[in-house]
Amino acid sequence: MLLELRIENLLLIERAELRLGRGLNAITGETGAGKTILAHSLDLILGGKARPQIVRPGADEAYVEGVFELPDGLLMDPELAEIAERLPEDASEIALGRRVGVSGRTSAFIQGRLASAEDLRALGSRVLAFYGQHEHRKLTLGSAQLETLDGFAGEKHLDTLRAYREAHGEVATVERALAEIRERQGARERDLDLLRYELSEIEAAGPDLAEESELAPERERLRHAESLRAAASAAVSAVSGSGEDGGGAVEAVAVAETSLSAQAGVDPTLDELAERARGLTVELQELAGELRHYAEAIEPEPGRLQQVEERLEVLDRLKRKHGGSTESVLAHAERCRTEIAQIDGAGELTDELEQRRAQATSARAELAARLSEKRLKAARKLEKRVAEELEQLAMSGARLEIRLEPHPGGFGPNGQERVEFLVATNPGLPVSPLREAASGGELSRVMLALAGQGARAGASTFVFDEIDAGVGGNTARAVGERLRALGEDRQVLCITHLPQVASLAETHFRIEKRIERGQALADVARVKGDDLVSEIVRMMGADREDKTAKKHAKQLLEAA
Repeated sequence: MLLELRIENLLLIERAELRLGRGLNAITGETGAGKTILAHSLDLILGGKARPQIVRPGADEAYVEGVFELPDGLLMDPELAEIAERLPEDASEIALGRRVGVSGRTSAFIQGRLASAEDLRALGSRVLAFYGQHEHRKLTLGSAQLETLDGFAGEKHLDTLRAYREAHGEVATVERALAEIRERQGARERDLDLLRYELSEIEAAGPDLAEESELAPERERLRHAESLRAAASAAVSAVSGSGEDGGGAVEAVAVAETSLSAQAGVDPTLDELAERARGLTVELQELAGELRHYAEAIEPEPGRLQQVEERLEVLDRLKRKHGGSTESVLAHAERCRTEIAQIDGAGELTDELEQRRAQATSARAELAARLSEKRLKAARKLEKRVAEELEQLAMSGARLEIRLEPHPGGFGPNGQERVEFLVATNPGLPVSPLREAASGGELSRVMLALAGQGARAGASTFVFDEIDAGVGGNTARAVGERLRALGEDRQVLCITHLPQVASLAETHFRIEKRIERGQALADVARVKGDDLVSEIVRMMGADREDKTAKKHAKQLLEAA
């Protein structure tokens, strides 16, 4: 149930706090006093759109918050899993809030934490059902009529409906997958040819990261072989001399070493320098040998440069086609193998999908048949129940007829039939679709007769915004009795202008408009005792001091 409703700076209301009770709660006030502001505040915390210019003049923003008693098991609903994660496990109450700025921008809150309007709609629709004059149109929609019938059929039926929707969704998913396969069938061979060609090209080339790192330096050596050989030969001559004449660095250092060695043992410092000279002689001899070997080995085999150039060109061409690097070429080859395997396996996938579709189709058909059977039985019971309710709402002889018609597509998201409510508002009249047959007042009473006929697990708070419009006298009393009866196992909020309805409320709030510093403001307060009698008198259209009206008001309240 809705425990508290707080409103700040919304249209005429500067600040209001309503502590609501169980059973029937009435909200009354003069025309134009702002009763519909309460309806709009509830619409906001249920995720509805903010109307233009709803922030009270002079204020920066409006804020609305509703604190609800959390029904057992509500957060077990899979559709509310993300919301449940944000709440304490032992939460017994939940606060839904909405802030509206002067610019019209809104922000939503659940338990004081930022949320989305969609979150409010998902959660709010499970704790509160809103009926207003604008909501009358809802009953004329086929989807809402089917929802009402399914709710009346009970929880087991709703479980079957959930299972049907899963099976219907599975059929749709599989059929989309099969359609995609069929659409690709024409391009399948072309795809395979291209993939196989690209894969064979890569596999024939056999790109290798290590090979590429070796080929590039080899190409440079082959391109400059003559200059490299000449440089090595000149270096050999400089180090070891040329021809029989000897000479070169080796011979010069050897002469120096011999000269120093002649004075060995005289001065340790000179002995050390002599040792270094011997080391240089050996190192120069080794250098000369390596240079000579390099010069002899630099002679390439005929045609090797061309082979290297051609190999690198093959690898470069693959890199240009497939990503710019050897790594990307190898990755593309792997993708080709995967896609080829997938396309080649399309036949097996089709068989698997066909089998899944057959199973889901069979399950859907079986569940649809169960839904149809239960709906047909529930429709007859609901017709009888609504006729009894309408009898009490001064529509004696009125009757509701529920027709189940085949779904044009064979199967829809909710079964294999569509539902239409037809009504005859007077005895002897033929039934007509609800949207055509009922006037505003009659449609209000039909809606009231249907309210609460669904599964008890639905919303625990019903809000009626002047649903009693267009009725009076004994009919008004009957409407009030029906509202109070609804309040026996649900909380009911009714924004009303009828004393017959307000007198039956267990909790009563009055909205009064006043002018302060040239600005209209509305106050909301709970009324009881003598104030309640005065409010009933006002609603009767009498002067507050009218003794007869007071007596009548007290009689209405005592009769409740």
